[in-house]
Amino acid sequence: MTHIGIVGAGAGAAGAAYELAQRRPDADVTVLEKSRGVCGRAATRRREGCTYDYGANYVRSEDERVNDLLTEDLDADGLVDVTDPIYTFDGAGAVSEGRPPDGPKWTYRRGITQLAKRLFAETDATVERETRVETIRKRGESWTLVDADGASHGPFDAVVLNPPAPQSAELLADADWDAPVRGALRDAAAAVPYRTIWTAVLHYPFALSKPYYALVNPERDHEVGWVAREACKPGHVPDGESLLVVQANDEWSRAHYDADPDANVAALAGVAADLLDDERLRDPDWTDHQGWRYALPDAGLDADVRRRAEAEGLYPVGDWVGGAARVHVALRSGLEVGERLADAG
Repeated sequence: MTHIGIVGAGAGAAGAAYELAQRRPDADVTVLEKSRGVCGRAATRRREGCTYDYGANYVRSEDERVNDLLTEDLDADGLVDVTDPIYTFDGAGAVSEGRPPDGPKWTYRRGITQLAKRLFAETDATVERETRVETIRKRGESWTLVDADGASHGPFDAVVLNPPAPQSAELLADADWDAPVRGALRDAAAAVPYRTIWTAVLHYPFALSKPYYALVNPERDHEVGWVAREACKPGHVPDGESLLVVQANDEWSRAHYDADPDANVAALAGVAADLLDDERLRDPDWTDHQGWRYALPDAGLDADVRRRAEAEGLYPVGDWVGGAARVHVALRSGLEVGERLADAG
């Protein structure tokens, strides 16, 4: 396969493009991404001297292949390990050390989005941003992708499908593709359960002294699931300042998703003040926010349906394919798809 179309530019898509470039440098790859950035929920923003990862916070090192890719195969300049530990808290907000160290937590001084940027930089792929795919079409053995402006992209020998499962299911529901597996793949993607996350970013003109990088609520019985201190990441926050990333749990996020953002931010700042036992945190000097309607998959794609779709030339990829809401899972999924595309001829 020498002409490949990729829908979405998340970590999985970047991994597929990278691995395909290593194995089939003659392949012509086109990536169509609806937003202005790459790497999906592994997203970074910059403001007033701060760099912050406001979706996925880091890449776990537990997958040896992914770990070697980040530390040996890609440009590792600016790759940093968040060495401070992660503590836990319960439904009542009681904090404990509770979570043992689990190896390096990788990000970059310039933010986690560098992961996809560096993967794509190792390829000759064409990445077309702000291009929303609305129709997937197959005629014979050729695929075409039609964007929101009506422009056609292709023909392609195969298509890699990277959006979250619910959005992939919508594309498949409207796909111009006459094959029994289309409906099976659509239904399997639609069945993947997702958690919604609403994130508040809170900046303060003073430093915080805590023995941990982040707090996590493993039982999911608190209105907030995660609070992270970006100042623990080298290069992210100037000395003498603090920046918190506060992510509400699924129930709270769904209930407040369309509420007034300022009210949401104020509420989550209050929760952070209670959890970190510091009243100053109720009054950040600047804030940011982001809602992720399809943030965290809690299951994976049926493997038999995936294989049947790939036999037709459609390759789902992402953390929802791997079955866990982790960047390394999405990336590993992409690397494996890149291998299978290269082996397909």
